[in-house]
Amino acid sequence: MARDTVETHFTQSVAALTPGPRRDPSLPVRPGTTLTGARCRELFEIQLASRLLDIAARWLREQGEGFYTIGSAGHEGNAAVAAAVRATDPALLHYRSGAFYLARSARAGRLAEEGLRDVLLGLAAAAEEPIAGGRHKVFGHPDLAVIPQTSTIASHLPRAVGVAFAIERARKLGVAGPWPAGSIAVCSFGDASVNHASALTGFNTAAYCAYQGLPLPILFVCEDNGIGISVRTPPGWVEAAGHPLIPRFRADGCDLAEAYDVACRAAEHVRTRRSPAFLHLRTVRLMGHAGSDVESAYRTPRELAADLDRDPLLATARLLAEAGLAVPDELLGRYETIREHVLKLALESTRRPRLGSAREVMEPLAPRRPARVASLAVRQADDRARAFGDTLPEHEGALTLSQAINRTLADVMAANPEVILFGEDVARKGGVYGVTRGLLKRFGAGRVFDTLLDEQALLGLALGSATSGLLPIPEIQYLAYLHNALDQLRGEAASLRFFSKGAYSNPMVVRVPGYAYQKGFGGHFHNDNSVAALRDIPGLVVASPARPDDAAAMLRTCVAAARSDGEVCVFLEPIALYNTRDLVDEGDNGWLTPYVPPARWAETHVPIGRGRSYGDGRDLTIVTFGNGLRMSLRAAIRLTAEGYGCRVLDLRWLSPLPVEDLLRAADLTGKVLVADETRGSGGVSEGVIAALADHGFSGRVARVASRDSFVPLGDAAAHVLLSEAEIEEAARKLLA
Repeated sequence: MARDTVETHFTQSVAALTPGPRRDPSLPVRPGTTLTGARCRELFEIQLASRLLDIAARWLREQGEGFYTIGSAGHEGNAAVAAAVRATDPALLHYRSGAFYLARSARAGRLAEEGLRDVLLGLAAAAEEPIAGGRHKVFGHPDLAVIPQTSTIASHLPRAVGVAFAIERARKLGVAGPWPAGSIAVCSFGDASVNHASALTGFNTAAYCAYQGLPLPILFVCEDNGIGISVRTPPGWVEAAGHPLIPRFRADGCDLAEAYDVACRAAEHVRTRRSPAFLHLRTVRLMGHAGSDVESAYRTPRELAADLDRDPLLATARLLAEAGLAVPDELLGRYETIREHVLKLALESTRRPRLGSAREVMEPLAPRRPARVASLAVRQADDRARAFGDTLPEHEGALTLSQAINRTLADVMAANPEVILFGEDVARKGGVYGVTRGLLKRFGAGRVFDTLLDEQALLGLALGSATSGLLPIPEIQYLAYLHNALDQLRGEAASLRFFSKGAYSNPMVVRVPGYAYQKGFGGHFHNDNSVAALRDIPGLVVASPARPDDAAAMLRTCVAAARSDGEVCVFLEPIALYNTRDLVDEGDNGWLTPYVPPARWAETHVPIGRGRSYGDGRDLTIVTFGNGLRMSLRAAIRLTAEGYGCRVLDLRWLSPLPVEDLLRAADLTGKVLVADETRGSGGVSEGVIAALADHGFSGRVARVASRDSFVPLGDAAAHVLLSEAEIEEAARKLLA
């Protein structure tokens, strides 16, 4: 419905109000409520301001100066929720929770103008906006415990559950977190969002924890206006779709007193019981979904009129008038005064500078500090014997890839008490391949634990824990399983720093056993060679070690980068190489390496984005990674024996690519063969060849890659996967 329709209906209806006998403002604003007249007046001012921000947003858009107009009109009752919880409770807000944001700002002791300016600068995409810096219009502020969310599909719910989990888990582990003792997480969303898989993950995970008696203090707040864009939510659906193990609280979000009373009860339930609750606020949607949305195209005049009559702003004005705490002229006077002030601030916001270059836009993405990462990567525990007993890993002799990762995880956890490790089967079983075996016994169930079998839930726990002072190392059991929850990495993990100017981050290292060439396992879920979706995520670090010594050093680097710069790292582990021992001949132990002792960690440190070269030949450079490294080295050994000068470059990092090392190795030979075990389309080799072309490499380039196919079962896999013979054949063609 049109902006002027909403304003006209409000002003005319307020003008017709009849004041009642005056109540003491320190008393309840009406019988049966705990909301005092004074608090009601304060919240009305906030509701007014939120409504007028929506008016200003429409005005800015009409002037060509505003860029985002999803508003909160009709949802202003969520100010009651902000009043019912503490100003320090972490909040992850729905995009219609504008009144909550203003109320939180006021509760934190800020001037009303400050909260207004925050939102208006976001609407105008001004670089001075305090959370996203003009990158998006979001509700968030590091001083208000409001974690910014750009989600419109409830993808923030798994993270919110992770925040609630970490509030208690950090306290149990003695790790200092950003949230005070007794905090609860508050997460709001719309009625249409309850249908999304990520919302269901959030509810189910919270219930799963509560069912086992694990503390998980989260208040879910569904702001139900009965419609998602143009699709109606069936009446009663939000109630019917609720999880049976999560207690329900229901309130009319258009009745401020009722909303406040019920929100207080719901928040108290969560805070005292340390368990989840669901607050269902029935609201209305005024002024359409967003932008130029024309509601009359899909809603009847009767429906629109009914929503106008339920306007929460009008309902609060009526509440004040009936309590004798305001007369129509006073209420309308405040509306006009605040309206004029908000529009003035809106005009001022359009005059503030916007982001002016790619460098400014991308600044929060990857503010890497390699020197600091290097210093943190050599950190060791004061007493490593507590992690390893009498046998330190450097005294064990040569280790396999899986053993090296296991020992490094133990070293990392011993040195960093905030590190937690979790996933499907990683605790008592030690993972499908035994990589985490023994860590539960060494570090206890508070730090090493199994999760429910839901990748969205798993990553959500990591996201929320990382935002709350912990450093999670979750394991996704197989690479293909990651695609079930990829938006938790793309839309939530990697974007948080970008949309908060670095004020919030979620440092983590996601371990992912992957790639193909497994024996005895088949099908595209257990043998998956697709990493394109990971390399497409801005700022994400993708590590791909192949040898045991690299895996140890790179894992320490990833943990250090997470601690130093809030990096989100994906650590791809080639399953087929986990227990590989030999390089050329059976029994040569050429793929084993000893564990480097802490005294040598500094000299063996592997910075992000640096490759590793093998050989010093001047005839051909083979560029590869993962399983391709072993195949390429074997091919290079045979070619070298025939008199050809070959060198092999292990990329090690798939994002960012080691471009400097790539160019150096390419220039030394003038001929480059890219051996890529991922697919020809969307594979890593595309990025490698593009990097060579972008930097003017003029030599000869060829590539061999796996076919554009899923990986089948058994021997059939050999028909579509890159082979050692193909690498050697392509190398001979280049050398010829």
